[in-house]
Amino acid sequence: MMNEEKWDRLLQIRTWGRDDSSADQYRYPYEPTPYPVLERLANAGLIGKENTLLDYGCGKGRVDFFLSWQTRCRAIGVEYDRRIYDRAAENRKTAVSAGRVTLELAGAEHFPVPARVDRIYFFNPFSLEILRKVTGRILESWYEAPREILLFFYYPSDEYLSFLMTEDSFLFRDEIDCGDLFQREDQRERILIFELSGV
Repeated sequence: MMNEEKWDRLLQIRTWGRDDSSADQYRYPYEPTPYPVLERLANAGLIGKENTLLDYGCGKGRVDFFLSWQTRCRAIGVEYDRRIYDRAAENRKTAVSAGRVTLELAGAEHFPVPARVDRIYFFNPFSLEILRKVTGRILESWYEAPREILLFFYYPSDEYLSFLMTEDSFLFRDEIDCGDLFQREDQRERILIFELSGV
């Protein structure tokens, strides 16, 4: 299994390490999705070159640069923390897949979802309160331009799960188990896939 630094070198970016300097009760620390999890998502066949991925709380851009390189999709990373966003912007100057990645400095709840977005990624970037506002934005975009939208939730919190399972607009579609990728046993090591039904 290729380690974090080797993947970063291959993609010509620097994304490893945790950062909780701007975290609070609404916005959670920056912690990049492990590369083996992203490989598993890329290999699931649910994201391709015709798709545009929106990554909420993109941090330094790992999800965007990796998936756009691996699947040839277009990616939009949204980050509210100016300092971390600047790190992503630095990565974009050198990244092998920079031409397919756009970065936006914005609070997720205020960011209007572009009509071309049909794949959305979350790694617990913010509180349930913000998630509710964000899903409202996603629904607005869907009503303006109905299309298949898949939402990927890596390492979902119980709060997120309860909300998603009771929200009529989102249909549970599948799960990608990632538990075998790590030494410790953890029920949350998975990616849950929901489809927007627009009900």
